[in-house]
Amino acid sequence: MTDTAPRPTLEAVAARAGVSRATVSRVVNGAAGVREALAARVRRAVEELGYVPNQAARSLVTRRHDAVAVVVAEPEERVFADPFFARQMRGIGKELTAHDNQLVLLLTEGREDHARVARYLAGGHVDGALVFSLHLDDPLPGLVRRAGVPTVFGGRPGWSDGRDDVVYVDSDNRGGARDAVRHLAALGRARIAHITGPLDQTSAADRLAGYRDVVGDAGPALVARGDFTPGGGERAMRELLGRCPRLDAVFAGNDLTAAGALRVLRAHGRRVPEDVAVVGFDDMLSVAEQTEPPLTTVRQDIEEMGRLMARLLLRGLDHEAARPRDPSAAGSASRPSSGVVLPTTLVRRASA
Repeated sequence: MTDTAPRPTLEAVAARAGVSRATVSRVVNGAAGVREALAARVRRAVEELGYVPNQAARSLVTRRHDAVAVVVAEPEERVFADPFFARQMRGIGKELTAHDNQLVLLLTEGREDHARVARYLAGGHVDGALVFSLHLDDPLPGLVRRAGVPTVFGGRPGWSDGRDDVVYVDSDNRGGARDAVRHLAALGRARIAHITGPLDQTSAADRLAGYRDVVGDAGPALVARGDFTPGGGERAMRELLGRCPRLDAVFAGNDLTAAGALRVLRAHGRRVPEDVAVVGFDDMLSVAEQTEPPLTTVRQDIEEMGRLMARLLLRGLDHEAARPRDPSAAGSASRPSSGVVLPTTLVRRASA
């Protein structure tokens, strides 16, 4: 059995730096009131000794755990199959890492998991939560609020509970959809169909609204419901061809849906873009550049959305830490309410 060297203590750092234990504690915990020369000596001693603060003890002083929960209201299979979630979590992870915070991933396979997630959040394990991919009837927002955890939501909130302090980050889904459909119309396409995402999510509902802003009441035959997956795109595309075989353009709810639609069009002998032009939404390069032909799509900065969610949450936590604790303020990352909507851009490739 090998001997393990004892971990350096706060007292050892104080002795090495030639300062008091209290001074070391203030520097390690980021408190003010220590002259820069002394703080530099402490930081040097910490590095030389390899001192690692005790997180439990540090939390007692700072009231922070330096951990943030990322709650995705989707089953595990969907989260790990859809590159959208990987890109959003990459942005979140980069921002949290830059601020020395840990990411704790919580997934909800079904409604029975919601109480488990709520208990974890209420248990004081994390400083705040980033919650996204919510559905309109999802109980998670209410559970998160009751847990008293500062929260930033991904996507425009679709619920109405009388709160005016919701912090969220979204893309201009409606405006991006309008750009996509206007592009198809400018190409001379007269029968433009739309494959939606799940309409209990605001992103899908907003994209459908943007489509209708341009085409007006296109009629039910030209709109088919999908689920933001390739399989959903395939099913919806077959349905559209059965209803309206002379359609000449498709605006798909996202890139994965468009990939599925392209496969069905190819199987039915429809040339893209000569017979049917196709536009997606997201601009996930792992999908859009690999389809045949490469996909024209609406770009949203998914990674930046994740970074901004984390940035807003951390900024709100710093704001809360700087003022007396007010239990009535729990449940939002900052006050007053703040909704950030990022712009989208049409990226033209060969499919339209």
